[in-house]
Amino acid sequence: MDTNIDASEVIATSNGNVICPPKTDTACCVQSFAVPFNPAAEATLGRHLARRLVQIGVSDVFSVPGDFNLTLLDHLIAEPGLNLVGCCNELNAGYAADGYARSCGVGACVVTFTVGGLSVLNAIAGAYSENLPLICIVGGPNSNDYGTNRILHHTIGLPDFSQELRCFQTVTCYQVVVNNLDDAHEQIDTAILTALKESKPVYVSISCNLPAIPHPTFSREPVPFLLAPKMSNKMGLEAAVEAAADFLNRAVKPVMVGGPKLRVSQACQAFVELADASGYALAVTPAGKGLVPEHHSHFIGTYWGAVSTSYCAEIVESADAYIFVGPVFNDYSSVGYSLLLIKEKALIVHPNRVIVGNGPAFGCVAMKDFLQALAKRIKKNTTAYENYHRIFIPQGRPQKGAPREPLRVNVLFEHIQKMLSGDTTIIAETGDSWFNCQKLKLPQGCGYEFQMQYGTIGWSVGATLGYAQAATNKRVIACIGDGSFQVTAQDVSTMLRCGHKSIIFLINNGGYTIEVEIHDGPYNVIKNWNYTGLVDAIHNGEGKCWTTKVFCEEDLIEAIETATGAKEDCLCFIEVMTHKDDTSKELLLWGSRVSAANSRSPNPQ
Repeated sequence: MDTNIDASEVIATSNGNVICPPKTDTACCVQSFAVPFNPAAEATLGRHLARRLVQIGVSDVFSVPGDFNLTLLDHLIAEPGLNLVGCCNELNAGYAADGYARSCGVGACVVTFTVGGLSVLNAIAGAYSENLPLICIVGGPNSNDYGTNRILHHTIGLPDFSQELRCFQTVTCYQVVVNNLDDAHEQIDTAILTALKESKPVYVSISCNLPAIPHPTFSREPVPFLLAPKMSNKMGLEAAVEAAADFLNRAVKPVMVGGPKLRVSQACQAFVELADASGYALAVTPAGKGLVPEHHSHFIGTYWGAVSTSYCAEIVESADAYIFVGPVFNDYSSVGYSLLLIKEKALIVHPNRVIVGNGPAFGCVAMKDFLQALAKRIKKNTTAYENYHRIFIPQGRPQKGAPREPLRVNVLFEHIQKMLSGDTTIIAETGDSWFNCQKLKLPQGCGYEFQMQYGTIGWSVGATLGYAQAATNKRVIACIGDGSFQVTAQDVSTMLRCGHKSIIFLINNGGYTIEVEIHDGPYNVIKNWNYTGLVDAIHNGEGKCWTTKVFCEEDLIEAIETATGAKEDCLCFIEVMTHKDDTSKELLLWGSRVSAANSRSPNPQ
């Protein structure tokens, strides 16, 4: 689902609240909180920041305390519209803010200086790669220490303690160091505004001695943001539509493929409007799954080159014209650069640019405007979908096993498919879950999230925490490998403290399977844990939790019935025991091609 805030629609009401008009592309709108404002008591930097976060739709902030951010945390806690969620480590706090932003449109985390900042850095980089607006707040050194020759703790031992800032400069779109109250108001507001406008993370460092100090610039209730909408160049838009319509209307069997940049462009609904008007066969790239309704009558699956869903690649690659909307062609999504696409046949729509075939490019053209205008100029052409419908043969069911036979992964996902509804969201961890979850058919309203561009293992634990904290109307079903779980397992405890009801399938095959299929070695084998025992220990009798181990299909059926029935109000942790070599055929093929791409010899000098 398309979950970013359309900032142009954030409106200030007469009493200072924020409203967000209903829109089909948004999973969670900006929330309003009518909180009385006492200028004398609340004219501080800390309360200003807290109220700003509430105004942009952040109800939960994920944090890890440290001596440089404790006073700031006091002010965040004091804000009635804000809930502070304490995480076990900074990396998971960042992943949780990532998951929260996917559901609500914007997320925030608070950590301490350098030891916390550099720990959360990897999660912020992932959010940057996925175009997620995220406010990363760091409690910084005392303002009096800047410009001195002092050496501070939590640093690398040099009197220059700007290392953290320099690290964040490459993975955030804006950075501010607030060590003076006179311009703190402007710095904070500009950073938050930039995150919303650019749909990228920002870095905000606040000196530890400033949050509680009153200052005249904070004496008024902060006026809610009003962002001007991004406008297309009118002449450029008209020219792009003219060229695109001519290009597509001349084609015999055109198709359209949606990519991950649909989210940041707020263009999911416009994409569907074009699909309805054109009659084209409709597919998604792997990272675009969940952004396009799979119940659409002309949906044909995921286009992922050689590992596409059944018959999708054949239709896309045999088309004489394809319109790719918001794609990202990297080595993973292109299966080691092996896509059989011809540039002259492709019309590529970027968030603010359109490229027609091997010919002209049109800048300053917003994706949403372009798709809506093109839908009015396109001729209906259902040839490609009719071809797909003609050749399509439904996938067979997995081979029936003997009673109590060890569970196979394809049987597991057959049963997960039956669990999906409009009240669920799938979160797929990096690994074989990528490929197995791609084959799931998403019912109307069912959410889907994974991190393909950055592809860090362990992301899904924190993301499950953050997404479930935001999307209280959905039950999250997370598919996580044992290797990934070992990286970030601790914050299952935070899920329990928050009363989450997610279902985690821990797929235990004894190693880093995705790495095995790219390049095997002894380093891909990990120490096996008693994962249900670990979660039981974390539970420790506090909160609602249910765990079980599954060895065969009969066990799985019983576990799912319990998780969706008697234990539907619990966090359910289902450890699925599988063979170490039980992988999807797509991973086997993908891994060999990515391996070939990684091992290419250097070009001759």
